[in-house]
Amino acid sequence: MKRVDVTYMLLFDEPGEKVLLVKNTGKNGSYYTLPGGAAEPGETLEEAAIREVKEETGLDAEIRDIFSVGEGFFEDRGHHTVFFTFRGKITGGEITITRPEEIEEVTWMNIEDAEEYVHITRGTTGLLKGDALAPYLLRKRSDLSS
Repeated sequence: MKRVDVTYMLLFDEPGEKVLLVKNTGKNGSYYTLPGGAAEPGETLEEAAIREVKEETGLDAEIRDIFSVGEGFFEDRGHHTVFFTFRGKITGGEITITRPEEIEEVTWMNIEDAEEYVHITRGTTGLLKGDALAPYLLRKRSDLSS
C-alpha cells in the first residue's frame, strides 16, 4: 500500500466559539471537513497544512501545536493514510473560495455542530472543546465512509 500523509488545521474564531470548516464537493455529494489535504512530495507536514488552508480558504495561518494523529486504510485506493491535525491561528488573508471545483463553501460553525462533521473518530465528543490533548486515533473502515 502507498503511504499518503494528510494534514488538517483546526482554526477557531477569536472568541473560540466557532470552527472553520470547508464544504468539499465529492463524487457521493458534498461534505464538511477541516481545511486540509495531502502533503506534496518534499513538503513538510507544516508546509502542507499552511498551504492547504491558503488554497481552500484564502486565509494565512500558522501552526500552534498538534491536535491529533490518526490513520486509515483505503484498500480500494491502495492507500495507507496518516492524518495529522494541527491546531493553528489565522494570521491574515480573507475568506475566498479559490477552487470552486473542490470547495463549495467556507464557513464558521459552532463547536457543537462542527463535531458532527469533523469525523476524527467515533466517541470523541467534546474533543474540539479541548478536553483532550493530541490523541492517536485509528480510523476504522466504518469511520471512513464520510
